[in-house]
Amino acid sequence: MTVRDLRDVLREHGDAAPPPNPARHEQVRARIGRIRRRRRLLATGTAAAAVAAVLGVVVLPGGPGQRGDTTVAVDSAATPAGDTPTPKLPETFTAPDGTVYRRLAMTSIGATGSRKATVTIPVTGKPLDVAGVCTPRGEAPSGIQIRIDGRPTTNGGLICARGRQPQRRLEPLTVPAGLGRATITFDTTTHGSTCGRPDPKNPCRPVTPERVPWDLAVYEWTPPQQPVQPAAPKAFPRTSAGWKLADTGTGTWPGRTSLKFRVRGDGGQIGLDAVCTGDLGARLWFRYEIDGKDTGAAGGCAVWEKGPYPMAMTLFKSRKGKPMTITVKPFVESSVEGRPIRWSVGLFRR
Repeated sequence: MTVRDLRDVLREHGDAAPPPNPARHEQVRARIGRIRRRRRLLATGTAAAAVAAVLGVVVLPGGPGQRGDTTVAVDSAATPAGDTPTPKLPETFTAPDGTVYRRLAMTSIGATGSRKATVTIPVTGKPLDVAGVCTPRGEAPSGIQIRIDGRPTTNGGLICARGRQPQRRLEPLTVPAGLGRATITFDTTTHGSTCGRPDPKNPCRPVTPERVPWDLAVYEWTPPQQPVQPAAPKAFPRTSAGWKLADTGTGTWPGRTSLKFRVRGDGGQIGLDAVCTGDLGARLWFRYEIDGKDTGAAGGCAVWEKGPYPMAMTLFKSRKGKPMTITVKPFVESSVEGRPIRWSVGLFRR
């Protein structure tokens, strides 16, 4: 589903226009992109074929349709005389929750020359993340595929999309069990084409990705001895774009493994959305079951710290005259050991 498709659904079923929010288009594009980007990249064999709207630089957050990550702003301001500039990919750094990151290898890919770079890292058993920093150029996003010993990773790759300033994001890297060392290949070779739609009312027009330089690194991380409990997620709005909040449920990962909503059968649509807190909040995903049967749908979690509510619901239709039970099951596809995630799921109705 494209952003245009989502807007069409909202217009078709809504009885009121969405509240003024100039940032909503970018927020919705980013949420939907996280859910679907990885599957599309794996299907097309290119990280540049995805259209993303995340700020700055980045990385796909890992998850079933794509996912995600810790984000650290990169200082792009001028360094005062006599001071040492902060490296974009330092040897070590500490995340807000106290997790210590240690760089294992670093490389780069220029705007010209070879489109590939390779590093070999020791595998110690600690969780691994890939970091990528780039400066966006042109209208189309530029991407990187990642391979481990020649095999594509399940998370898809990194994306450098439109943004106001460079950022560093961390994408989980899952190495097959039993390896003592691993060779990581970064590849910016593009295939196929992509398109951009600045205005959702206009057709998607072809654009050519422009090569950008990348700084890349692989880190291993060690969580704090005492896990830091994140703050509670922000409360969902009572109403949003014609939807009304009907119920909510909360939990902490790891911990609560399911949440049930009993829904009346009036034939109307149901929207489910999730918000999370914690440095790795964007790495949490949710599967949905109806009356005990897997729907095949999975939704990501938004880390909503400020600004308007970044709505990106997963929609279902209730059966008229037949109540149903919706079961929500959180899960992760990469290690979040020692780094709790607090989550809240909202059920909306019209």
